[in-house]
Amino acid sequence: MTIGVIGGSGIYEALPLENTRTEDVSTPYGEPSESVTLGELAGREVAFLPRHGADHQHTPTDASYRANIYALKSVGVDRVISTNAVGSLREDLPPRTLVVPDQIFDRTKHRSPTFFGDGMVVHMGFADPYCPEMVHHLASAAEDAVDDTVVERGGTYVCIEGPQFSTKAESEFYRSQGWDVVGMTTIPEAKLAREAELSYATVTGITDYDVWKEDSEVSLQEVLENAAANQDAINAVIERAIRTIPEDFESEAWSALEGTINTPTEAIPEETRERVELLAGEYLE
Repeated sequence: MTIGVIGGSGIYEALPLENTRTEDVSTPYGEPSESVTLGELAGREVAFLPRHGADHQHTPTDASYRANIYALKSVGVDRVISTNAVGSLREDLPPRTLVVPDQIFDRTKHRSPTFFGDGMVVHMGFADPYCPEMVHHLASAAEDAVDDTVVERGGTYVCIEGPQFSTKAESEFYRSQGWDVVGMTTIPEAKLAREAELSYATVTGITDYDVWKEDSEVSLQEVLENAAANQDAINAVIERAIRTIPEDFESEAWSALEGTINTPTEAIPEETRERVELLAGEYLE
């Protein structure tokens, strides 16, 4: 198995990887945010990729989501653990809490949400946007790994475009819907992971109360301080999840493309077929 990890450089620096190497991966969807770092942990191969680049130079809108997921697929990844910094929409989920969400509400506007198109129509099921098997494993790893940190299992992550934080009206609307956390980076990553037939889930670290709380309005300084405080707990969760993932782990995501391609193979342009060969080749034979 090869386990992909998408997050900040602090995770890579904390993971006790052995036999590390880097690979520069070119993709039909442009260059990934950074080179892929590969190494070994507890006998499992791990592929690490920083979503925003090594120096956090890519915005939530401009991060190379398609290239990143394609690059991980190309080095043999079949399951992905992601990390996100998020704001809390609930009084009982204070900063420095970890949440492993199981639902998403998408409010992004300017991102490419699919590998397909250009003469190839794919209608992918997305009712459970995070792989349920990976959600369960990641939440269990979180509960076991951090004794002094509250872990919330399940919840809805509303993904906004950014890079600005929410308005007060938006924040109150999200709360009125019963959603749990708000962030900027799980979409289109989760959609692309599903199209690439990767088992994908995320552990989020709460950094703030967004802007709905009267005595607390989100600022970059608060986000960075609490993100740093969350880092040790998230690192422990990632390492625990990698070490304990079962050898017989199975995921329905691994066959997610089956029955979803609406265009006859012979009608798909050759250029498109070549571009998606890694992702959908077995379904186009």
